[in-house]
Amino acid sequence: MSKISREDIQIISRCSNWSENDVSKTMADTVYADKSSWLAFLRILFLGIGASFTVAGIIFFFAYNWADLNKFVKLGLLEGLVLLVSLGVLFFKTNPLVKKVLLAATAILVGASLAVFGQVYQTGANAYDFFLAWVLFISLWVIISRFAALWVIYIALINTTIFLYADQVAQDWSELFVINFLFVVNLFFLIGFLLISKFKPDRRFPVWSTHLLALAITVIGTIGVSMGIFEDPEPLFWMLFVLVGISYGLGVWYGLKAHNIFYLAIICFSVILIICDLLLHASEGAGMFFIIGLFIIGSVTVLIKILMKLQRKWTR
Repeated sequence: MSKISREDIQIISRCSNWSENDVSKTMADTVYADKSSWLAFLRILFLGIGASFTVAGIIFFFAYNWADLNKFVKLGLLEGLVLLVSLGVLFFKTNPLVKKVLLAATAILVGASLAVFGQVYQTGANAYDFFLAWVLFISLWVIISRFAALWVIYIALINTTIFLYADQVAQDWSELFVINFLFVVNLFFLIGFLLISKFKPDRRFPVWSTHLLALAITVIGTIGVSMGIFEDPEPLFWMLFVLVGISYGLGVWYGLKAHNIFYLAIICFSVILIICDLLLHASEGAGMFFIIGLFIIGSVTVLIKILMKLQRKWTR
């Protein structure tokens, strides 16, 4: 047994003469968060909120005082802030988490400085150029920081760059090609995160970051397959269908091996939605909507029961 759960303690207490005081002590030691855990959580929470509001305040300051500031003041203040915070991260001796949060804030300020530069000089560049430059300028920080929140920002910027490039420049790219591209890019990062967490435990990515990325991949795959179902099938659709099928199969295998309910849940819900799209494509009559409603109720109920059974089995 890796960790005793609340349900295990309740079962043992009902089937034994375990005293109430011992049960309460065990719950406090193994289930409930103690004072130090709450303090650590609040410290991280307030640190993140403080950094977020500070960066937002800086951005709104420039937006509100735009007409009253000289262009050299605008650029100088932002570049000075980027330089000042970067030097602070490099030379000040403080908590590593604080340094990582400051570096993430600096990465966002880089984007703000690029936006100010584009507004001041009216370069006429496409929007994707702005995000591409943002990605390139913070790449080194992202790699050396090993900070999951900064990686999430970085991946979001890459996805935005690809989407805007397809919309503004590569207009001959079909929607399915863009979805294929985004699916592969995000899948590449997810596999990389999981491999690093497995073979480099000291560089392990937190669970929330891999779960967030897996959820984004599932949403992209579901949207792409659903679009292909309602349009005329083309090679790109079948390519995406195969990629999604292989990825979902690997995701189910990993979820069962790692005892991770999250991957099983999002993949199964995605499959349910895709099946609903297939049924709706077959017929759009009132009867089909009734059948789809019954299918959703039945399939979700069965899925939840299976997942709960697996969860109870894995926690014992």
